[in-house]
Amino acid sequence: MPRASLIRPLVVTAFLLCLCVVVLGAYVRLSAAGLGCPDWPGCYGHVTPAGAVEAAQSSGGSLDGVPVEPGKAWKEMIHRYAAATLGLLILSIAALAIQTRQQRIVSIPYAAGLVTLVIAQGLLGMLTVTARLEPVIVTAHLLLGLTTLSALWWQVLTLGRRQASAWRGSTNFLGSSLQLTRRLALLGLAALALQLALGGWTSSHYAAIGCPDFPKCQGLWWPPMQGSTGIHFAHRLGALLAAGMLLLAAVRVLRSRSDPFARRAAVAVLLTLALQLAIGISMVMRGFPLILATAHNAGAALLLLSVVALNRSLRPAWKPS
Repeated sequence: MPRASLIRPLVVTAFLLCLCVVVLGAYVRLSAAGLGCPDWPGCYGHVTPAGAVEAAQSSGGSLDGVPVEPGKAWKEMIHRYAAATLGLLILSIAALAIQTRQQRIVSIPYAAGLVTLVIAQGLLGMLTVTARLEPVIVTAHLLLGLTTLSALWWQVLTLGRRQASAWRGSTNFLGSSLQLTRRLALLGLAALALQLALGGWTSSHYAAIGCPDFPKCQGLWWPPMQGSTGIHFAHRLGALLAAGMLLLAAVRVLRSRSDPFARRAAVAVLLTLALQLAIGISMVMRGFPLILATAHNAGAALLLLSVVALNRSLRPAWKPS
């Protein structure tokens, strides 16, 4: 098989694995398994939790005075194994990009950016453990993971459009220019990025219980903005801002004479936004069960992907040579 033909399957595989890593990371964090292996990169000095459990059994159930919890250890290490595999896939994509640079399938700066992201993610993964789940590091780790996911998705869309019909962003929009619509979509993405950061900050501080009721918070429309209550309420305010911006951008595209893919992306934004809001409200009303908290993180990733697709649909697939 020619090397060029390997790039798209590798990018798609890396994207799907990255989505799994993001959701799995959320599950590990929310199930309090982030320190299931308190060292890095191994688990109590072993390659697998099985080795750690065996060593602990011969030492009375603990290692260095720390009890080994096999369930949490396996959750953490499976996440690490998946992340390491993703890193190898990204390195392979970068190598193929260099080897096929004359064909300009994947740009060298893009490949270099991906490699930089995965190295930074590895370092933050290490610091997440060694710094004992410091909220700033945990939040940064989440945001870089979502950035990597978005970058891979952008490339999946770009490679797909190259193989389909021409897509040069020349669509006429009713009432105003395409440039304004692009700016609105970009502002929607920025508002969502802020909301994702607030969500990560809420999760890393375990502040979900700061507002155990809905639509009020602690029985108030405007609760005291301090502690976990303030963190959670800021996340709710961010949700209102992001939802408003995304609704504006999506409806604008749907009211226009737009590319069919842009219209599908706008519909996806509206559907994933509704899904994410529904999960968030249900999570509060049901007392923050683990399955809904994990689904809320997965929903955030899907919403991000739909917004990235909307932004990609409003831009040329490639620069004419």
